[in-house]
Amino acid sequence: MRATITEIDPSQLESQWEALRHHVRQAASQLVLLPEMCFAPWFCTTPRPDEVRWRSAVDSHDQWLRRLPELGAETIVGTSPRALGEKKLNVAYIWTRSAGLRWDHQKTYLPNDDGYWEANWYDRSPVDFQCAAIGATRAGIMICTEIWFMQHAREYSRQGIHLLLNPRSTPMGTNEKWLAGGRSAAVVSGAFCLSSNHSGHAGHIELGGAGWICDPDGAVLAVTGADQPFVTLDLDLRLAEAAKSTYPRYVDDSPL
Repeated sequence: MRATITEIDPSQLESQWEALRHHVRQAASQLVLLPEMCFAPWFCTTPRPDEVRWRSAVDSHDQWLRRLPELGAETIVGTSPRALGEKKLNVAYIWTRSAGLRWDHQKTYLPNDDGYWEANWYDRSPVDFQCAAIGATRAGIMICTEIWFMQHAREYSRQGIHLLLNPRSTPMGTNEKWLAGGRSAAVVSGAFCLSSNHSGHAGHIELGGAGWICDPDGAVLAVTGADQPFVTLDLDLRLAEAAKSTYPRYVDDSPL
C-alpha cells in the first residue's frame, strides 16, 4: 500500500489542494489520509456554537468532497461535519475511485476545552469501532481524541486491521504527546498508524501539523512538517498481519 499523510492549512485550501494533487500524482499514491474536518477553518474555537459557522462548514465540506476525484488517488479518507436529522455529527468518509463516497465511523469521544469545544458544537455518536474494508485492506478509524481510548485499538487488532487511521486537529504544543499516542496505538493494534493534521491558525490556537506514519511496533517512519507537508511511503501490509501473533497482541485478555 502506497500511503500519503498530510498537514493542511484550511485558510490556503486552493493552493494546498493543487500542491497535494501534484504530489499524489507524482508519488502514485494509492491512499491519501486528510486531516479531521479539513475543508473549513477549525470552527470549534468558542464555547458557544454558531449555527451559521456550522452550516458554512457543512456546505464547504459538501463542495470539496465532490472534488476528491481530482487528487487521482485510489482511496481518500477524512472526516466531515454532517447534519443527520436533528443530529450534528463528525463522520469519517472513505472515497474510492471504484465506489465513490461512503460514510463510515462517527466520532464518539468529544473534547470540550480551550479551542476544542466539540461537545458543545456537535453530538456524540454511540461507541462503534468496526473495521472498514478498502479492497483487500482492513482499516480502523479513530478520529483525533479517540486514539487515546486504547481499548478500541485492541478491538481493531482482533479485527485484523492493517491500517489505523487518525485524522486529527491538534495544537502545536502537543505534537510530542500526540506522536506518543500514535506510536502506542500502533503497538496495541499491531497495525501501521497514520495521522494527518491541520496546520495554520484557528483563532488563538496554533495548529500543529506533524502528521505521522508509525509501523506496527511503534517505530516512527515519517513525520510531516512545514517544508514537507505531504509524505508518501510504501507500507508492507504483511508486517501488520504478522504483528498480530507477536507481543503484546497475542496476550490473552479474555475475562477469567
